[in-house]
Amino acid sequence: MLLFHSLPDEVDTHALIEHYKDKKTIILPTVVGDELELHLYDPSSTTHEGAFHIQESSGPIIPETEYGTINLAIIPGVAFDQQGNRLGRGKGYYDRLLPKLTCYTIGICYPHQFIDKVPHEPHDIPVDEVIY
Repeated sequence: MLLFHSLPDEVDTHALIEHYKDKKTIILPTVVGDELELHLYDPSSTTHEGAFHIQESSGPIIPETEYGTINLAIIPGVAFDQQGNRLGRGKGYYDRLLPKLTCYTIGICYPHQFIDKVPHEPHDIPVDEVIY
């Protein structure tokens, strides 16, 4: 399961990570240049502060050839709409990651972040479901 360490203005995912850490294989993204690199989360090791003050895993890298083994991805966003379109923070990290994933994707946000229409372009990949 792909999760993310939430920032203070995002829905708190830390409890999800703690809850599932011994039940599921948790994968966390790490910012490397202009891309997100996916790492296994090892509950016995510490995370470190990475780009944008996000806690990142120092666990083994998941090679892109293994992205097909990910069965669920929880995706952050600044805003989402009913069609699953998302607005990120403007760097395009998830815009580049989402086309590489074949799993079910869920965007999570607060109710005030769920809006009528998110501007999007044909190359944008919507999430399958939004929970708010």
